[in-house]
Amino acid sequence: MVCAAYSYIYVFSPHSYVVDSKIEPFYKGGKVQISKDEEYIFCTCESRVNVLEISTGKIDDQEDITSFALSCDDEMLVTASRALLLKQWDWRQAQCTRSWRAIHTVPVASMTFDPTSTLVATGGCDGTIKLWDVLKQYCTHNLKGSSGVVHLVQFHPDISRLQLFSSSLDCGIRLWDLRSSQCVCVLKSHYSAVTSLSFSPDGGTMVSSGRDKICTVWDLKAQKAKRTVPVYEAVEGVVLLPENEDLSQIGVKSKDLHFITAGSKGVMRVWEASTARCVYAQTLSEEEEEKDDDPRRLTYLLLLPASSRLATVTAEHNIVLYQLPGLTTQQQFVGYNDEVLDVKFVGKGDSHIVVATNSCQLKVFELLTNSCQILYGHTVPVSRCALCLSSFIASGSQDCTLKVWDLPADLSTTGADMHQLTPRTTEKAHDKDVNSVAVSPNDKLLATGSQDRTAKLWSLAGEVEVGMLGVFRGHRRGVWAVCFSPVDQVLASSSADGVTKLWSLQDFSCLKTFEGHDASVLKVVFVSRGTQLLTSGSDGLVKLWTIKTNECVKTLDAHQDKVWGLHASRKDDKMVTGSADSNITVWVDVTEVELAEEQAKQEDQILKQQELSNLLHEKKYLKALGLAISLDRPRTVLTVIKAIRQVENSHELLETTVLKLRVDQKESLLRYCAVWNTNARNCQDAQAVLQVLLTHLPPEELLQYQGARTHLEGLIPYTERHMQRIGNLLQASMFLNYMWQKMRVAGAPLSAHVNTEGRKVAEQHSLYIQVQ
Repeated sequence: MVCAAYSYIYVFSPHSYVVDSKIEPFYKGGKVQISKDEEYIFCTCESRVNVLEISTGKIDDQEDITSFALSCDDEMLVTASRALLLKQWDWRQAQCTRSWRAIHTVPVASMTFDPTSTLVATGGCDGTIKLWDVLKQYCTHNLKGSSGVVHLVQFHPDISRLQLFSSSLDCGIRLWDLRSSQCVCVLKSHYSAVTSLSFSPDGGTMVSSGRDKICTVWDLKAQKAKRTVPVYEAVEGVVLLPENEDLSQIGVKSKDLHFITAGSKGVMRVWEASTARCVYAQTLSEEEEEKDDDPRRLTYLLLLPASSRLATVTAEHNIVLYQLPGLTTQQQFVGYNDEVLDVKFVGKGDSHIVVATNSCQLKVFELLTNSCQILYGHTVPVSRCALCLSSFIASGSQDCTLKVWDLPADLSTTGADMHQLTPRTTEKAHDKDVNSVAVSPNDKLLATGSQDRTAKLWSLAGEVEVGMLGVFRGHRRGVWAVCFSPVDQVLASSSADGVTKLWSLQDFSCLKTFEGHDASVLKVVFVSRGTQLLTSGSDGLVKLWTIKTNECVKTLDAHQDKVWGLHASRKDDKMVTGSADSNITVWVDVTEVELAEEQAKQEDQILKQQELSNLLHEKKYLKALGLAISLDRPRTVLTVIKAIRQVENSHELLETTVLKLRVDQKESLLRYCAVWNTNARNCQDAQAVLQVLLTHLPPEELLQYQGARTHLEGLIPYTERHMQRIGNLLQASMFLNYMWQKMRVAGAPLSAHVNTEGRKVAEQHSLYIQVQ
């Protein structure tokens, strides 16, 4: 047994981050449909359809589309593209299984499946409706007569009736008999676009909603309106409530037909059809009033009967799930965040993030499921998250002032009571906008960064006033962010001049400058116990800096626009970034994992190296050669080849060993030979291996090896060079032999030896390579 001793050298390793999860835009308006098993939400995002898994928040996307429909059995997704193609998808595998031409002369505007999942209806912008047998892929009906874009098509839930309902720009509801392909009647009641239809369980009653602020109850047998219900808002969705459930919590006291509406005022209302009376309405907070242009106005309303839930879609692209019978909020998904301005970790174990965007709401995401809680209250966009401490809040503003607000001592015990805060002190802090406020770890100092190109340090020691301690000057443009070190008496600042600076709190001098971003540096935070900095910029990049060396050790690229938000978790094991590209990215620190993997790899390499030494010592050349190739160490493989060529009967042993290798090992050996052959010291070993391969393997097999042609072509010039060198050596040896013979009276044995050795060297390199 041959033993070797190894030692480990541990050096400081910078943090290494990889993307753990993303919160991306998945809905920007348009159609929304929920699968029958109520596990997936299908929705459009620009020209794509996305599939959102409700339980996990995971998103898959499909092909470019103008409209889509999911079959009632959840098996087929059919999409219509701008190229006027209909495509059938195995949406779970994201694979297109069939495609055919839509025949429409313009794009498809609406689609729906029948209850049997065999027929799909397409409403075109050309005013025609076509029905397709999706199994046989042919058009069964071509219905003409609609006026303009057909924006709504829907089958009667009782397939035995073979009826299709549609609506277009003339605001009428057309009833089509599919047996005769004729329009039976046009139901006229609305004076604006019809937005949705809902049918009673017996199929005899239908309720329609419109943007003309009315809902109409229809008797389908008589094909007449039974009642018109004024709802005083543009209605986007209507759903008939289940008849056999106790819905008294939302005002359903009788067995009469009740329906629920969603529209422009952002609330759901329950209506009794027989009396046209609103029996229940959702309430907004005291600070908010119902408005037709409310950002929460509802654009879709869907019933999830299996779980007794309702789903609404807001104009701000949020999807909200409510649980019946109380209409309690169960889950919220944000389809589109627009421009993300700031992000912070919150909650126990940093399980949530709070997000400020250019909307008026704050959003709190649960990282495990991407489910969101939307906080209303602001009337203008929240540009930066406020800095909240245990006893006070510090805030800066565009009015150039710094304010300190005291929090009530009983804040944690007062429940949902509202508190009117008054500032303890107000200071004119800067000459221009205050972009950033930071508080020191001991709560005794404040720092502000401003558009006036300066940062300032403030004392919080006084009971009333805030005293300025000094000014940090040196940035050439506005200061976007300031941050205190958690361990040292230093302050970091980032600026629109593209640099980050580190300042001394003692004398306000600049200690270090970090340059590397190509645009404004928008945020800076300390990580790695204050030994490193993370910065984000307008160039969409996040950079990790080691303070001691001023070196950028990592650049993270996951955004396409300005990265406004950057925050590290309290455990320093992950960070979150938010960008103007609407993406929120959670990064996890994998430094320890990578170090453990590297250490395990090194230990494995050491064990294999030890095993290789033992195999060579025991002269088990085949196993040694195979192990060296598996380690992908050409130098070690060469050592094994040299060891084989030093024993007796080396040619036969080398031939036997090489030919017993696997095909992939022979491929690697050929690749190594091409490298060895470039060096005069190793060319004999390379040529010896090549002689075995070229002699015993047919050219057809050799050319099947990966990169074989390239390797063989690379061997030719170096082999010719070696041949020329050996030829020169042979000539020189012959001249030496001649001179020796002339100089000695007797010495033939030695001359014969010189001549023999010269010829032997020449013969070892007399290999010609021909590549067909």
